[in-house]
Amino acid sequence: MIPVPPGVRVWLATGYTDMRRGFPGLSLQVQEVLRRDPLSGHLFCFRGRRGDLLKVIWHDGQGACLFTKRLERGRFLWPSPADGAVTISTAQLGYLLSGIDWRAPRETWRPMRVG
Repeated sequence: MIPVPPGVRVWLATGYTDMRRGFPGLSLQVQEVLRRDPLSGHLFCFRGRRGDLLKVIWHDGQGACLFTKRLERGRFLWPSPADGAVTISTAQLGYLLSGIDWRAPRETWRPMRVG
């Protein structure tokens, strides 16, 4: 998991993105489509057309970081393009990176041992 500092927001670029892009191309998309500053310290997430590849860009104050994750099975759940730019919590990012439905995670209940 990425060590996300407090106050950092996580943005999802809705729709799909050309996964051949590196940090320069993705940061340009952050500026033009999301209307955000890619050097702000926030995390910006992009998903490929097939849905099994995710890229995250982040400027940590010292330099640009580009993280990539491919799911071997399943797809990353993603908002529709009509939703525009979507922000999620860092906890939801953890679910997203694990391939879990981040929109409605459920807590598991374990019976307490008595006695």
